[in-house]
Amino acid sequence: MNTPPPPQASLGFPRLAALTAVAFLLVAGCSGSGDAQLDSGTDAAGKAGSGDLKVALITHGGKGDAFWDLVQKGARAAAAKDGIELTYASDSDPVKQAELVRDAVGDGVDGIAVTLAKPQAMKGPVAAARAAGIPVVGLNSGIDAWKSQGLLEYFGQDESVAGAAVGDKLNDLKAKHALCVVHERGNVALEARCAGLTKAFHGEAENLYVEGTDTEAVDAALTAQLRQDPSIDEVVTLNAQFALDAVKSVKEAGSEARIATFDLNKDLVKAVQSGDVQFAVDQQPYLQGYLAVDALWLYKTNGNLSGGGVAPVLTGPAFVTKTNVAAVAKFAAAGTR
Repeated sequence: MNTPPPPQASLGFPRLAALTAVAFLLVAGCSGSGDAQLDSGTDAAGKAGSGDLKVALITHGGKGDAFWDLVQKGARAAAAKDGIELTYASDSDPVKQAELVRDAVGDGVDGIAVTLAKPQAMKGPVAAARAAGIPVVGLNSGIDAWKSQGLLEYFGQDESVAGAAVGDKLNDLKAKHALCVVHERGNVALEARCAGLTKAFHGEAENLYVEGTDTEAVDAALTAQLRQDPSIDEVVTLNAQFALDAVKSVKEAGSEARIATFDLNKDLVKAVQSGDVQFAVDQQPYLQGYLAVDALWLYKTNGNLSGGGVAPVLTGPAFVTKTNVAAVAKFAAAGTR
């Protein structure tokens, strides 16, 4: 829910020190919120733990996105606990993300945790991992694809259910016209959120597709849409940072629209506290990263399968509103929500 990082040609473990140092420095240095820093259990090269198991976490996340900082922080915490050597790589281009998975397979990792934002692109590399005897678990994106592709387990939010819950919430708030801002066209999780909202919402709902890698373009597109249609009384974004940007767009447009969002970070918590954002839907990215890595350790050491290998393990949706935000704030400040 993203600017792609520089292409990464390989995850080869002999080359990990240079590769992961660059990757993690980019993440730590570019995040707008600074929610997550390197854990005490992670060395300067981005490796967590020093045990015999090597796990690769490969996502479609973009650099500087605080959401993926939280996923990584949870993953590193699990790796440190379990003594796993963890590497992280990402690319929002599905072809390049697929290459990263194939590289991990070629490097002989002991387990792979992967997002399936563009499931079709992942079919080949996931099949290659299975053929090599490497267990693969899914997280964050691909709840409708993980079983058919042969992944062992899945950790995340049912985005259709979450979208419907937001639609119901907007009904309770008497909203009439909702604009769902999609910042990455074709991402199955984002599309499912807006589709679920549209299905449950009693008012008018429409999608606005924007290029999430260009913040100025997003602001211009949203401002123009709000000026063009003053009947829009609710803007729903699919990422915390875009919600914060939408606050500015609403003011620039002179609109009376309220703002709601999926996902959470510490700056968004402040926006909920101040009333700039009505509510957020938290899918708990820290928990997704933690559970995915820990699940691979449990499977490799004890044969355990969360959800029995037949049902996803849901990490959301959890609504954060002005009435309960105080209870969440301390965890957001610590970089775990």
